[in-house]
Amino acid sequence: MVGALQQHFLLDPDIIFLNHGSFGACPRPVFETYQAWQRRLERQPVLFLGRQLDELLKDSRHALGKYVNVSADDLVYIHNATHGVNIVARSLHLEPGDEILTSDQEYGACDYTWEFVCTKTGARYVRQPLHMPVQSEGELLEQLWQGVTPCTKVIYLSHITSPTSLSLPVEAICKRAGEAGILTLIDGAHAPGQIPLDLQALGADFYSGNCHKWMLSPKGAGFLYAHPRVQPLVEPLVVSWGYHAASEESSGSRFIDYLQWTGTTDPAAALAAPAAIQFMTEYHWQDVRQQCHELLQDVMQRICNLTGLSPLYAPTSGFYHQMASIPLPQAVDLSVLKTRLYDESRIEVPVMEWQGRKFLRVSVQGYNTQEDMDALVNALKALLPREQRFMAVNQPSNA
Repeated sequence: MVGALQQHFLLDPDIIFLNHGSFGACPRPVFETYQAWQRRLERQPVLFLGRQLDELLKDSRHALGKYVNVSADDLVYIHNATHGVNIVARSLHLEPGDEILTSDQEYGACDYTWEFVCTKTGARYVRQPLHMPVQSEGELLEQLWQGVTPCTKVIYLSHITSPTSLSLPVEAICKRAGEAGILTLIDGAHAPGQIPLDLQALGADFYSGNCHKWMLSPKGAGFLYAHPRVQPLVEPLVVSWGYHAASEESSGSRFIDYLQWTGTTDPAAALAAPAAIQFMTEYHWQDVRQQCHELLQDVMQRICNLTGLSPLYAPTSGFYHQMASIPLPQAVDLSVLKTRLYDESRIEVPVMEWQGRKFLRVSVQGYNTQEDMDALVNALKALLPREQRFMAVNQPSNA
């Protein structure tokens, strides 16, 4: 199945695309559905936006709710996961001394969100270190919990982290937080579509997810889930018509009205999300994910054998899925390596520095093949020794 799906994607066939984790990629049938919604909007925008859209979005939310196992009334479409984090962070009435506990592996844009909120409120953003490599979910839970104090009001975490691709034990964390009376907000930028997602079982108060990454929807489709008990806390990030929705026009939910009625936008990406879910169903996506994971497991081991460095997680563990951050030698010049991978081998893959260490973050999706993995390993075999020699020659002398 993996590789045979290439024909359904719009990606440049001359590029080996190993960076699905950054912005995703939309299959052709889903993109065609997206464009069909856009054409329908443009044909009669007043009818579409003024009289039909609420019911259309409700149908789309119903499909999404079934996919993530929550009521459609507890979901609202937004632009992306960072947007959802902003909605929740700006809604909470934090006070000086309140603490938001997070890990040291969060996405930079959302770190900035909390820094902004803390500057305005006097709350503290506490980054608790999670030591790598990891050994067990229990160890991760206890490491995080060392940062909990009587002042902890919110725990904010990524379901799957951006810099290390680490899958966190969020269900156990949410359960323990709930018992302690601490609100939980989970950033699901990378989770929906990459792993099975059951929001009822997960138990988070808030969950902000992307449909446009691993769920294969068009760009601009994200969602915010809020458990009914915390929906009264949510305030609109943009105040518009939903703030004073008339009862006969209202969705029946203040949570949805506040966040869904924000002025004129193109809703086509959200309306195409059910087509993405259908695509995954049609192509047995659980099997696709497993095959992708096996390709990734093999290439991670091969690269670690090449560099002599240990992986961040045991290859057979459940701490990574279709995306893995693989250590690189410290002598490597990342900008040069990235340029040469692309210019010489036509490989699109991110390289990054995190906490003083260097990594290659490899994403494997249904359009990737064993040949793609081989091309990456062969390119690294050729480039890594050259890059290390380059650095050795150009390092300043200690004399």
